[in-house]
Amino acid sequence: MESLGVFDPLGMRGRYLVIVPVRANTTKGSKTRDGGAVRTGRLVLEMLLCLALGVCARPALAQVKPGDVITAKDAYKVANLVSPGNGFLVRQGMTINIVSTGQLDWPNPYKAATEKYSQQVRLAPGGELGNYVAGLPFPLLDANDPQIGLKIMWNFSYRPLYTDDIDIREAEVESRTADPTVSDSIERFTAGHVALYNNIDRTELPPKPVDPDYVQGGIRYRFAIYPLLEPSEMRGAGFLRYRHADPRMEDNAWVYSSFSRKVRRVAANTLADTIENGGGDSSGGPSVTYANTLDPDTYFGFAAKIEDFEYKLLGVRRMLACVEAANSPERACPADGGRTVCPENWEMRYLYVIEATAKKNLLLGSPTSIPKRILYIDSEGWFVTASDLYDRDGQLWKTVATFNAYRDRPTPDAKESIWPFKRMFQTALVDEDIRSGFSTILYTPSRDSDFSDTWFINQGVVTPPMLEPGNIVRLGH
Repeated sequence: MESLGVFDPLGMRGRYLVIVPVRANTTKGSKTRDGGAVRTGRLVLEMLLCLALGVCARPALAQVKPGDVITAKDAYKVANLVSPGNGFLVRQGMTINIVSTGQLDWPNPYKAATEKYSQQVRLAPGGELGNYVAGLPFPLLDANDPQIGLKIMWNFSYRPLYTDDIDIREAEVESRTADPTVSDSIERFTAGHVALYNNIDRTELPPKPVDPDYVQGGIRYRFAIYPLLEPSEMRGAGFLRYRHADPRMEDNAWVYSSFSRKVRRVAANTLADTIENGGGDSSGGPSVTYANTLDPDTYFGFAAKIEDFEYKLLGVRRMLACVEAANSPERACPADGGRTVCPENWEMRYLYVIEATAKKNLLLGSPTSIPKRILYIDSEGWFVTASDLYDRDGQLWKTVATFNAYRDRPTPDAKESIWPFKRMFQTALVDEDIRSGFSTILYTPSRDSDFSDTWFINQGVVTPPMLEPGNIVRLGH
């Protein structure tokens, strides 16, 4: 058998498919696929993957098994199975239920788009994505490719979670302090809509696979959070962001203020700061009013422009992540004063560990407050499961944990947002300042939502006119 160097996360319906020349009959129970690829047993694949990449994780200090419940006193058992920042969350009380590893499958239209278009995708000399239309850009990854980190990030950017549009109804953002004497949240926001419309990578709804607006206007997607429903003094406020296809064009972003009743532009380099901070508190602490730690570049785990960072693959590691959450809506963690979500199901996953460093020209021009992030990306679902954020001195500042579900409806009693197949979607995101213990949780959907239908994914409920600055203003009045 020749050396192993290429693997395919699309194989085995999302499991690893190691591409090797076959010189003998396949083993019992295996199946052949195009070009002599072999589907072997899962344990063999795990070993081959590590050997091929040469980036296996170090042995864990202690093993966990399905049925284990990890509390603060047992945090040492998962010290090597979660990110350093997420380990802090466990030590402060976030309870983890260990469950068996499941399997995440992609929607059939996304699979078809990957098979149809991926062979033509190329990276331009500057790292930009070329000839991309829809699906996963790089289903085949070569361990010896010097650009493997960037390709993983492009796969994350065009992940299979939601390709056409999404509308999350009544999302909730709650912030809490580390002070044990404060039982209630110090700030709470709810938003009527968290909405996205993609102009490219459209796999299920017309116009597909590309909206003409992508060619004419160069806008890759529109994203908005609007209108805020509470607190009452901010009712009507909104946030809007446009991502452009041209790598030389930074994002356009606007904030509508219910105080001034005006829309103001937000500089792209400030999107790593909380928008309520009006540009941010570089010290890392929350603002005195409307306090939270969550910044627009951290939405969904990582939302910065791909071309603004350099990426390095640190390893493919078998670690814990929440990918098949038991609860939707999620529940505040009683063991840490509601600063995280728990107890929730976590399972062993193969995660790509990526170091993302802001490019030097950005640092020299308009420094970002978060110059480095370590991202943990699920190798089947291609979403960020965790992220550790570092300050300008290279010190760990914040940590992010995402909670994700895999089912055919967002809530058990959904009546309209029922999908033709299981989808992956985020139920909550925790963003905590590990220095102060100040934490912000994004609940999607809100724990107090009156809606049973909360996540509309690729159902055509969002249109480009809905995500225009004028419409954000109109609905904010």
